[in-house]
Amino acid sequence: MMQEAVFYDTLRQALWIAVIISTPILIAALVAGVGVGLFQALTSVQEMTLTFVPKLLAIVLVFWVTMTFMTTTLVDFFTQRIIPMIAGG
Repeated sequence: MMQEAVFYDTLRQALWIAVIISTPILIAALVAGVGVGLFQALTSVQEMTLTFVPKLLAIVLVFWVTMTFMTTTLVDFFTQRIIPMIAGG
């Protein structure tokens, strides 16, 4: 049976990795949203697709650029932490 300390440490590490992996996408959405909001406020253009499309493009672009980092981080976590726990090591 797994010790409580090991379980909570693994959970803490998994949550921290989730934060690290999601940060680039969230920052891109934030920057795109603020930029579009500022543009809409300055020009009085209130088009719904104007907020959605640039955010979506920014998120997809950042996801595509950081996909290697995300995959490497998750694979490292699983091979170093989760798989040895499953195998009993």
